[in-house]
Amino acid sequence: MHLHLERDDDPQTLQFVAKMDADSERLLKTPEFEADRIAIKDMIEREDRLITTTRRGNWLFDFHRSADHPLGRWYRLPADRTPLPDAPWEPIFDLDAFCAQEDRKWLWRGAITCPWEPTRVLLCLSDGGSDPIRMLEFDCETKSIVAGGFDTPAVRSHATWLSRDEIAYFGSIDRESSTRSGWPRVGRRLKRGQSPADAPVLYAADDSDIYGSCSIFDPQLAGLATGEAGKPIRIFSAGHEIGSASHFIEDGDGSLRRIDLPKDAEFGFNHSHLIWLAKTDERLPAGSLALQPLPREPGKSDADERRILFSPNERQSVSQFLLLREWCVFVVSDNMQPHLFVLDLTRTDAEIREIALPADVQTVSVAPLYSDLHLGDDTLQVYGAGFLQPPSSYRLDLGDRQTPLELKHIASSPTYFDSEGMSSVLLEATSEDGTKVPYHIVLPRSRTKGELPVLMYGYGGFDVSLGPYYSGVIGRWLVQGNAYVMAYIRGGGEFGPNWHRAAKGHGRHKAFADFAAVARDLVARGYTKPSRIAGNGGSNGGLLTGVMTTRYPKDFGAIWCQVPVLDMTRFHVFPAGKAWIDEYGDPDNPADRDYLLSYSPLHNVKPTSEITYPSIYIESSSNDDRVHPSHARRFAAQLEALGHHPLFHEFGSGGHGGDGASTERATRTALGYSFLRETIVKGKNL
Repeated sequence: MHLHLERDDDPQTLQFVAKMDADSERLLKTPEFEADRIAIKDMIEREDRLITTTRRGNWLFDFHRSADHPLGRWYRLPADRTPLPDAPWEPIFDLDAFCAQEDRKWLWRGAITCPWEPTRVLLCLSDGGSDPIRMLEFDCETKSIVAGGFDTPAVRSHATWLSRDEIAYFGSIDRESSTRSGWPRVGRRLKRGQSPADAPVLYAADDSDIYGSCSIFDPQLAGLATGEAGKPIRIFSAGHEIGSASHFIEDGDGSLRRIDLPKDAEFGFNHSHLIWLAKTDERLPAGSLALQPLPREPGKSDADERRILFSPNERQSVSQFLLLREWCVFVVSDNMQPHLFVLDLTRTDAEIREIALPADVQTVSVAPLYSDLHLGDDTLQVYGAGFLQPPSSYRLDLGDRQTPLELKHIASSPTYFDSEGMSSVLLEATSEDGTKVPYHIVLPRSRTKGELPVLMYGYGGFDVSLGPYYSGVIGRWLVQGNAYVMAYIRGGGEFGPNWHRAAKGHGRHKAFADFAAVARDLVARGYTKPSRIAGNGGSNGGLLTGVMTTRYPKDFGAIWCQVPVLDMTRFHVFPAGKAWIDEYGDPDNPADRDYLLSYSPLHNVKPTSEITYPSIYIESSSNDDRVHPSHARRFAAQLEALGHHPLFHEFGSGGHGGDGASTERATRTALGYSFLRETIVKGKNL
């Protein structure tokens, strides 16, 4: 079915994309689009924003885009200064200038700190927004790329420093180095100036795994232990499926010993403890968070010293956890309301303490101040925000045991829109099997009953949790008199592992039914009507919105379908798709295939003589190497072939996340909002 559209360089493919792009631009590049594009670009480039920083040595670091530097610059600030926009930030790496010099577009993906020399880093640069990463050694003191330093090829990759002169390099440089899904399998001991192909193998996961990785902690380097207790800790991991992995600790003789944990668990460690979140009931109730000593010695079981930090009740889940040098930190979501907890690891009798959060915070995230656990202290950065609450940063000085544990406000973001008179409400819909499905609706200051245009977002897969966040783009939508809905449907991780598992495999229809139930609940409560609701989602959320088009067309007036998975019989023929078989099922298994075909959007398109679909805008990227753009192309072509009129736009770069320079990002977003305005606001049938 339109299989030629899987070939990126096929003349028919190029002709199809060019025609569809031109049609969508003709309809969507309105005067209002241009106003939105300019406003969104200005938001991306604002200088008076909240700065989320990290510390290396005696410097704080920040990366951001500006009008003069649309790809961005990396800045440093003396660590004794407060990281505010008007502080004397000094640019040390100009990505725009670097790309101009190389005549190639690289996009920022952060930096990996060398613990032995914290101002020496590996810059991580994405090839045009796609998954391949180039790692380039950079000296933050001299503000220059290191001559003869590490410079790895742009492939799917990650790395950990082994010493000042070596890294554990995992890179998909060839098929032998990759898993069947295309992610790195083989880790190599790579020296500066050495070709990855020539570096000796350090560790290898199986070809059937999703990835291999290495984590290292040196207690002596961190100043936390000496002697036997100060020996470096190396842990290698093999990811079997998304969310399932085995972890192996290296013993003194170089052999690897599997850490006795369930495979279905999230995991973290420091020099003395490990922490894990149960995904099944194998050893603890799913959703439980456990802490226990790190098994440094073979033959010793530490399960009897395990401490259960949290066991969930209904509508509760652990949204984040981490081990610092001497503290454990975790965030619990209780019916979408965050709670922050800390535990002192230096005292065996320490009690878990809850840290008071500002009353208006709807969501919280935490991060260490220092870029590497070997460095500095346990200062914690806390970020709080909400749909209508601009984000603020706080500092929690866990290393200072002489003062009360309370958040210290550092800075707040300026407001990006006037939220006066707006409100955010948590409601519940009832799905077709009776399950209560929570959702947030953010309401504009005024509306006409039953006629409210609603942008409704969902994901519902891979244990990904959604939550409230502050967005100037959504704020612009709200200011124009429209509403925004975030639906917490099954398949996500908002309410723990069982919420996710319910919609895996042959339960996938539950996620779809949940999303449709929220749309119907909005109508039943009198907010709106189906013709005023636009369903939106990307990637797995693109599958969700594709199914809304073909299975629930009467519940929506428009569908904005981004970087979607839409052919459920061929997603696995592309390498990255092999990693999704555990989530969706195996198209080569007859029972799974029948179920997948029952909802696969591409295979369930009906002709206009049988059905009318809501207006649909399908968006993709030519260099998306995670979800191949042929999913979007073929769905659009099939809709056209059966008499429908989809809008389609394939952007030349940006990858799966739609990244790019500020103008490109603004244009992409503004086109989507132009589609919403023309359909559910103005009532046009595009």
